[in-house]
Amino acid sequence: MSAQLQRALAFQALHQREGCFVLPNPWDAGSAKALAGLGFEALATTSAGLAFSLGRADGANRVSREETLANARAIIEATGLPVAADLENGFGDSPADCAETIILAARAGLVGGSIEDASGRPDAPIYPFELAVERIQAAVAAARSLPFPFLLCARAENFLHGRADLDDTIRRLQAYAEAGADVLFAPGLTTAEQIEAVVRAVAPTPVNVVMGLAAARFSVAELSALGVKRVSLGSSLARAAFGAFLRAAEEVHSHGTFDFAEQAAPFARVNALFET
Repeated sequence: MSAQLQRALAFQALHQREGCFVLPNPWDAGSAKALAGLGFEALATTSAGLAFSLGRADGANRVSREETLANARAIIEATGLPVAADLENGFGDSPADCAETIILAARAGLVGGSIEDASGRPDAPIYPFELAVERIQAAVAAARSLPFPFLLCARAENFLHGRADLDDTIRRLQAYAEAGADVLFAPGLTTAEQIEAVVRAVAPTPVNVVMGLAAARFSVAELSALGVKRVSLGSSLARAAFGAFLRAAEEVHSHGTFDFAEQAAPFARVNALFET
């Protein structure tokens, strides 16, 4: 059994067991090793966290497919854990673009990935329904052509683009499930009622929910009770790291003091994370 097949089966098993699990989002090999050292069982990349680490703003086409997959390979090699990737909109508008991205993601060592229905165009931020479904169908077909279970997560992006239309979001997620998506995700849901409505509407397909956003704060236990299977963190860990960094740098620049060092992780602990 290949290492990739082992990782794929382990990732699949996480989605099949009782309760929900947390899928944190490192932005580089170091943060991935730290999360693995804390005992997390699988990881997912973050497009925003990667963009920030490269000194870029997050947004459509700010990070290339090649850079995204190189980052994913570094995370996989750092930990050996199952890794899924934020594949944005498949790095192209067409269904063929989505299919090609899934194949390339698998070649990079990934065992899962998400395709969103956001176009990246301010004038028409969400793909029309029919095209959005065709894109997921093509991604599913590519995933099913692989010699291991590549878990495809289909994302409905309405709520992140000022379209708080729960009915349309559920309609899209149901269509993506019918197209064969393994996991469903509607980032931007903020209430227990919204989350529970999505879970019920698409059952038994597993649902991913993102935490770490200011508007929604639920515990893993609360999300599990709502029927959520998977909890991702998006860019929140990267932003937490940048938050601590900025507070420390601002203290030094504005006050000439170094009290931030009292809250810094001890050198020995950080160094130990990377000794293996």
